[in-house]
Amino acid sequence: MPELENNLKTAGRVKTSAYPIEHFVADIEETPVRATDSATAEGAPSSLWREAWRSLRRQPLFLISAVLILAILVVALFPGLFTNEPPNSNCLLANSDGGPAPGHPLGFTQQGCDILSRVVHGTQSSLTVGLFATLGVLVIGGLIGALAGFFGGWVDAVLARVGDIFFALPLILGAIVVVQLPFFQQNRNVWTLVVILVSFGWPQIARITRAAVIEVRNADFVMAARSLGVSPMSALVKHVIPNALAPVIVIATISLGTFIVAESTLSFLGIGLPPDVMSWGNDIFSAKSSLRSNPSAIFWPGLALSLTVLSFIMLGDALRDALDPKARKR
Repeated sequence: MPELENNLKTAGRVKTSAYPIEHFVADIEETPVRATDSATAEGAPSSLWREAWRSLRRQPLFLISAVLILAILVVALFPGLFTNEPPNSNCLLANSDGGPAPGHPLGFTQQGCDILSRVVHGTQSSLTVGLFATLGVLVIGGLIGALAGFFGGWVDAVLARVGDIFFALPLILGAIVVVQLPFFQQNRNVWTLVVILVSFGWPQIARITRAAVIEVRNADFVMAARSLGVSPMSALVKHVIPNALAPVIVIATISLGTFIVAESTLSFLGIGLPPDVMSWGNDIFSAKSSLRSNPSAIFWPGLALSLTVLSFIMLGDALRDALDPKARKR
């Protein structure tokens, strides 16, 4: 009998006297327990914004757009670093439609003004309209969308219907109609144009914000905060909105380029900024009559406008890929 038990143990089988059932036991060296139970600790989990920044640093699209936008901001803030020629003075008809000359590498307009100086100084007004219009739609559209998405019910119904009314009006068409009013005709400047663009541009941001807030408001951490006694407004401001900003930032970045194009379009039609304000739209409008004789007068402001809009669109695409957890490769 002892010999039989030894043979069973050797074969990997154990048979007890109390329970006449054969148990097959493998040797510890033959099982991959260590490999199965092993785990690597990578530290504390990173936040969405940290992961997005790590992803952005490896994207050539983001790097190129960031360099272009930084260069545009430097030109807008410090135009004196790139030209010493005043944009409106020293315009001599003797230089009308003239080509490049010493100190004037881009040539002259039909009025004899330096093209480089006008393009450089036009950056400030065009960029100002785009930036402040974007901030305006973020505040108004973000607030309306957040309230509608978080509270729902009749609040959502009323705000959503108001947004649908404005969303049905095209941005350029609505701006063309409003800018013809006497008040705006008598006060045509950067800020009145910003007000007009914000009035027709907020519904898109409101829709995106509403959808993002609806997705976040039922999350576990929001429910936990409410169960601990946090008021609805505090939960909205401290927990819901910070976690719903990612898609809003992406749309706002792309919208900035849209507002710059809208300003240039209105100025090209002659109903945007007044002629004495430097902007790319005004320069393109002034140069259209001399397109065949002096195409450089319309080429350089058009190129500046295209590069600026393309930079913000590329930045928006890069942010969308980085802030979307489904699209990010881990």
